[in-house]
Amino acid sequence: MFDNLQDKLDKAFHVLKGHGQISEVNVAETLKEIRRALVDADVSFKIAKDFTAKVKEEVLGQHVLTSLKPGQVLTKVVRDEMARLMGGEASELNLSEKPTIILMAGLQGSGKTTHSGKLANFLTRKKGRKVLLVAGDVYRPAAINQLHVVGEQIGVEVYSEEGNKNPVEIALNAVAYAKKNGHNTIIVDTAGRLAIDAEMMSEIRNVHQAIKPQETLFVVDAMTGQDAVNTAKAFNDVLNYEGVILTKLDGDTRGGAALTIRTVVNKPIKFIGTGEKMDALDIFYPERMADRILGMGDVVSLVERAQEQFDEDEARRVQKKIAKNQFDFDDFLGQIKQIKKMGNMKDLMGMIPGMGKMLKDVDIDDDAFKGVEAIIQSMTKEERANPKLINGSRRKRIADGSGKNIQEVNQLLKQFAEMSKMMRMMQGGGAKRMAGMMKGMR
Repeated sequence: MFDNLQDKLDKAFHVLKGHGQISEVNVAETLKEIRRALVDADVSFKIAKDFTAKVKEEVLGQHVLTSLKPGQVLTKVVRDEMARLMGGEASELNLSEKPTIILMAGLQGSGKTTHSGKLANFLTRKKGRKVLLVAGDVYRPAAINQLHVVGEQIGVEVYSEEGNKNPVEIALNAVAYAKKNGHNTIIVDTAGRLAIDAEMMSEIRNVHQAIKPQETLFVVDAMTGQDAVNTAKAFNDVLNYEGVILTKLDGDTRGGAALTIRTVVNKPIKFIGTGEKMDALDIFYPERMADRILGMGDVVSLVERAQEQFDEDEARRVQKKIAKNQFDFDDFLGQIKQIKKMGNMKDLMGMIPGMGKMLKDVDIDDDAFKGVEAIIQSMTKEERANPKLINGSRRKRIADGSGKNIQEVNQLLKQFAEMSKMMRMMQGGGAKRMAGMMKGMR
């Protein structure tokens, strides 16, 4: 996501390269390129113009930082202003009421039903809530079925009423059911339309007035660009919602909606959808997003994802095996499975500072580990525990069983041996020796 914007901003910063100090003259050309990059990313011209005007005012006042390179000063100011444009800081859900009622609104096809499930999964696993999903879309049987499938997948109960076409009644009955059965959070999925119309707005307003939700969240597809911002404004005029869930940010989006929704409707983006899996929902952190847009990575989010997936006891067990030179293919397979749970591989790599630009034109398949897993799973239990047993005939059998050739099996065995050696070096004071070796290689 934001690849095109990131590329154009990078080129804009290069305009200042070589200048000893920022002046009105040399900053004007750079800001013109930044404004053009924002407009190309589907940011309205007025917001882009206001943005660059604020950046210019800030940059020209940075007399204290004249010792730094001009590009560094400008990058920091653009980063801070971009974070401010997107809201400045993360916005939490209000979960103080018992039960807390969350109403989901949006157009059909925006991902409302899926993200009702994702939000339920997030609140169940990360907040320890007992969630009830409510199927309030009375016009699309497929939406009701979909919500039941999602609920079963994440282990969350779904409330629906077959044959009832009154969404207000369903929502009120669901709230009563939740109170009776100890649910402390209710997420109501509602009907969407292909376009905004009076009937749709009237219906969702009636549901809103009947159940009085603590949180009304507008779900919008980021790939619709500036249209997403316009739709967000139309819904806010009717519902005065508390926040936005921006979906499909893992796609080929230009990013204009993420950058400007806060400014247009004065409501925070609370969550972003980053993939198809049920755990692909992240809290929206404006500063982290600004870092990613400018190619600075997002190490904090990467570490948080890792902490969620990696068990401390398991990590200690693996560390002991590495120290004793006992790390084997079963351990390696376990590590791969945990990494895969962290999310989209290209998205993860993009969180590492500098990697986003390097991987811009590289296609990283989410099934990148598939071949490796197939090879390991074709080994016997003894071979996984002791790779030295794998001779020529065994390699051929493993290659045949995994659908790979012998060269690929040989390559994995070689890489595993090198990785094991490197991991042992990292134990104790080996990191210094390793750094020395790398310096010599350079």
